[in-house]
Amino acid sequence: MTVKYRAAVLRRFGEPFRVYVLEEGEPGEGRVWLRVRATGVCGRDRVVWMGGFRNLKPPLVLGHEVFGEVEGKPYGVYPALPGPCGEPHCAILLGEGVPGGYAEMVQVPRGNLVELPTRDYPRYAAAVCGVATMMHASKVAGVVPGDRVLVTGSLGGVGIHGIQYLAMIGARVYAYTRRRDKARILEELGAEPVHSLDFYREKGRVDVVVEVVGSKTFNESMRSLRTGGILVLVGNVEGEPIVIERPALLVMREIEVKGSAAYTMEEYRQAVSLVGSGKIKAYYKTYRLEDVNKAYQDMAEGRILGRAVLVP
Repeated sequence: MTVKYRAAVLRRFGEPFRVYVLEEGEPGEGRVWLRVRATGVCGRDRVVWMGGFRNLKPPLVLGHEVFGEVEGKPYGVYPALPGPCGEPHCAILLGEGVPGGYAEMVQVPRGNLVELPTRDYPRYAAAVCGVATMMHASKVAGVVPGDRVLVTGSLGGVGIHGIQYLAMIGARVYAYTRRRDKARILEELGAEPVHSLDFYREKGRVDVVVEVVGSKTFNESMRSLRTGGILVLVGNVEGEPIVIERPALLVMREIEVKGSAAYTMEEYRQAVSLVGSGKIKAYYKTYRLEDVNKAYQDMAEGRILGRAVLVP
């Protein structure tokens, strides 16, 4: 028996998605069909769209922030699928190694399903990935209550949801944005908005930088760190090389630069619980599947507060 469904397909990097009707057979052993109800559009997806991951080749059905139904029950899909060697380092990311959630249906391993406490699918698609990402990054940096933490890209999907988690665990959060009109929102979420990365001249240097933007802000945000501070690189939204402009700064201040690779299954479960309970407020704008190119345009032009979410 075959299943037909619509999917937004990337046929060439940098070109618009096109919606096609695809056809697949029954899932293999241990896999199930999930009816997609909402999929978040991650900044990583946009880097893939631009051709920033050289190991990937079109055609691709992107989307790893996937939420929907299996046998009528609500689930999220932990996006790191088992790889050929069975170890975390060779996991396959949903939407890259295999077709993802920019579709009406997607095949996933049953073991990657996490039951949702409610059916508010767009809310999970908007916030879970960002919360889990920040949860993992904070552990990589060793953030403890009272630490001063700078977050760049604070109005995006990782930033606006992640700063809520950092505030929740007792960090003093500085949220960088050039949008002064959104300052009150950041304050309501427990962060202190800053509109220039030389804010430290007045407020003092920070213990940790969670660098969500990447190449555009990396060097400026690094200057805000105290001696012995830690910069955790979470994303590089433009896909451009990151060049350290002042290596002496790393040396003389003994700054650490660490990478944070996504999140674990347990962190994903915890994020689902926080979003489902309402402890994390979700910010998003929904788009129909056929409007995926509009979603990407709005992302590029900074028109979205939080996450763009596709709903079939």
